[in-house]
Amino acid sequence: MQTDEKIPHINVDYFEDLTGNIKNGEKSDVEDVGIRIRRLREEKGISIDELSNLTGFDKERLEDIENGIVKPQLGTVMKLSKALDSALGRLVSGVGSKLYSITRKNERKPVFRSTSRKGEQKLYSYMSLAPEVQGRHMEALIVQLEENPVKEVSVHDGEEFIYVLDGIAALEIGEEQYDLNPGDSVYYLSTTPHLIKAKEGKATILAVLYE
Repeated sequence: MQTDEKIPHINVDYFEDLTGNIKNGEKSDVEDVGIRIRRLREEKGISIDELSNLTGFDKERLEDIENGIVKPQLGTVMKLSKALDSALGRLVSGVGSKLYSITRKNERKPVFRSTSRKGEQKLYSYMSLAPEVQGRHMEALIVQLEENPVKEVSVHDGEEFIYVLDGIAALEIGEEQYDLNPGDSVYYLSTTPHLIKAKEGKATILAVLYE
């Protein structure tokens, strides 16, 4: 008799199709976040030094992000969007122009990735599920997590909801640690120190970020 563990409670093939583009993102795609940050900073007449003071990030790190050497984590992008007085979505996936967005699984969406501070360790890849919606305050993402030995804890304004689709996600939040299996979810205020990564190999999650 088949045990419960062998019965998938989600349509695994659907999510494989949906996240398949993450692996094949073109180089130009992953540089867009840094380009958007630089463009927005220049539009507002803010220098690198001023942005460093506003965010607490050192100047070298900000220059590496803008030049595409380091791909920022989502928490970093949220801090930058707040400092630049901009919606998170504008930096993550651009300005939308629609009142609603329907995402088909066979439609290719913008793809990004995040690396560690020195750009040496790939942390995760992600893509927006609703980049077309104008004035949005939530960002819905499919995220493919990697193992993260660097353990860069994130703290920023906002709220986050995480739902595990595939693999095991290791969550560190505050002083606690949890393993999240497919079907598990967590909701937390982003002001709580947190880190989520793949426990082994890779894990795929649905992440909804609210500014």
